[in-house]
Amino acid sequence: MASSVSPVIPVVNQQQHPTNDAAAGGPPNALLSFVSNVTQTVRNILSNRRPWTELIDRSAFSKPETISDATSRIRKNYTYFRINYLTIITCALGVSLITHPFSLLLLATLLAAWLYLYLFRTSSDAPLVIFGRQFSNRETLGALIISTVLVIFLTSVGYVLVSALMVGVAIVCIHAAFRAPEDLFLDEQDSPATGFISFLTGAASNGVAASHMVSARV
Repeated sequence: MASSVSPVIPVVNQQQHPTNDAAAGGPPNALLSFVSNVTQTVRNILSNRRPWTELIDRSAFSKPETISDATSRIRKNYTYFRINYLTIITCALGVSLITHPFSLLLLATLLAAWLYLYLFRTSSDAPLVIFGRQFSNRETLGALIISTVLVIFLTSVGYVLVSALMVGVAIVCIHAAFRAPEDLFLDEQDSPATGFISFLTGAASNGVAASHMVSARV
């Protein structure tokens, strides 16, 4: 009696192997995501600024009677024009850095070093090797911190940043002291989730996440 033999069906391993798509989320994509988030945050902040025509309304300027009056004006005007004032301070910093290209180059190099040598590096990346010596994440972080301190305090970068910040703050204080806030609708306060408060909240949450990442890598 002939026995029927069922054909053997080959078993194909359906296990999926990781592709290079997973590696595509490395530093380039992380950098693009970082730039996109920063751009979107800046757009959201600038959308809450007051009209510049209100800021430079000549009919609203008057000399403060006392120092307390000037202080009150600064407080009220900052509450109302805070996004505009922060924009002015940022522009002062930008102009100062543009007029000092060496300081701008140092800051750009320092930022690029932090982004590519530490912040956007993953555990799958090859260890950092310089002059034949391999550096761990802890050593890389220490070198970046020392480099940052040296660039800020031992070069002209610190002086440029501090002086530009002082000029920007002085412009804001002078404007706010001489700008009468009586015509401003100071009762229109932004909700806690909008405007500059949301930026601070987002920055705080990102800072916590970054600190967890740094502590985990160290």
